Amino acid sequence: MTIHASVLELIAETPIVRAQRLDAGPCELYFKLESQNPGGSIKDRIGLKMIEAAEARGDLKPGATLVEGTAGNTGIGLALVAQQKGYRLVLVVPDKMSREKIFNLKAMGAEVVLTRSDVAKGHPEYYQDLAERIARETPGAYFVNQFGNPDNPAAHEHGTGPEILRQMAEVGGLDAVVFGCGSSGTMTGLSRCFAEHAPDVELVLADPVGSILAEYINDGVLSDKSASWMVEGIGEDFLPSISDFSRVKKAYAIPDKESFLAARELLRTEGIFGGSSTGTLLAAALRYCREQTAPKKVLVFVCDTGNKYLSKLYNDYWMLDNGFIEREQHGDLRDLILRPYSQRDTVVLAPGDLLVTAYQRMKLYEISQLPVMDGDRIVGILDESDVLLHVYGDEAKFRDPVSTAMVRKLDILDVKSPVESLLPVFDRGHVAIVVDGPRFLGLITRIDLLNWLRRRVH
Repeated sequence: MTIHASVLELIAETPIVRAQRLDAGPCELYFKLESQNPGGSIKDRIGLKMIEAAEARGDLKPGATLVEGTAGNTGIGLALVAQQKGYRLVLVVPDKMSREKIFNLKAMGAEVVLTRSDVAKGHPEYYQDLAERIARETPGAYFVNQFGNPDNPAAHEHGTGPEILRQMAEVGGLDAVVFGCGSSGTMTGLSRCFAEHAPDVELVLADPVGSILAEYINDGVLSDKSASWMVEGIGEDFLPSISDFSRVKKAYAIPDKESFLAARELLRTEGIFGGSSTGTLLAAALRYCREQTAPKKVLVFVCDTGNKYLSKLYNDYWMLDNGFIEREQHGDLRDLILRPYSQRDTVVLAPGDLLVTAYQRMKLYEISQLPVMDGDRIVGILDESDVLLHVYGDEAKFRDPVSTAMVRKLDILDVKSPVESLLPVFDRGHVAIVVDGPRFLGLITRIDLLNWLRRRVH
């Protein structure tokens, strides 16, 4: 077993796994596990290449400041390299990125500047434009600029592409590769590599619905209007200057819901833990494979690890909130309860539990009120304000039982009550307690009602 001098030596040479259980039609489907890079994504490759190429040119002085706009993974790749080489790193990140990525970046020592994700290129708060401005205004800073940096595609032309061809030669070659496009480095680099070394390999783009790229590939139309999407790291509202789409003949536009469900299915069937963009690529790959009439060997990237999306697509409550998974509908207030008590989804307290226990559960589950249950009977409600008012001035009261601080006068609604009956409850600053006769069903909060209303907008 080789002993490595640095974590940077672990970048690239990622394994390929053949799908065993997914229905790929007549095709063989292979997964390139870029999630196995030390930073957890394919972007480790370009993080290393772009910094080392800048060093070779003399663009970076010891202790220099690097600045980049990133959807997260390029930032993690850059942070990994900057940390090992002693550079300061400032990253501008759109605010739709998962918390896991942001926590990861900060833990690695990067300085994170959050900006808006609802504005397009040209707006001063667009993440790439803001990063460029910060670099310009920071003395001695180097703007990495993955979207315009030729070292980005070079990492894939001379690294990823030859690596794939060498690995797939073991099973008789490669017929098609499915990829996503953010900065376009992967696509452009692979296009150049395959044009020279494997011109018969078909390039297939997976694009989120809302991005302009699929329409550009399939119809030759370059729209100036994009919509929003929730998949992270791929899709664009402009053509990056380093992009070369000339060899891409087929693209699939994949809705967010299909992407997220595909990623979850990949974990459930193949044991491969991929992120949201991996779901988009897999959904496109499955569409492509099932359209084929002859067997083909198709490779798809697992762009990053699902560990970065535990609070999003692997969180059932987030998926329910956003309408990506469905629960049985009843046509009454049960449809608004996010955590049904009958399914043991409701986080509860007993009257004899300590207030410190209540506080810990509120923090752990990120909820601000808890029902107090005596068996299956609700006897009170406890929220953050109740705890605060009880313990303020005497922190020892955290050891008091929940029964000493809970509210016993409850806003109880029958399950058949109209939705409008929630409004007076919320107007009083309370949470609605829903029952069916004597049986407690669950709680409804303001955000539950907002989510329910939002899901009705198509």
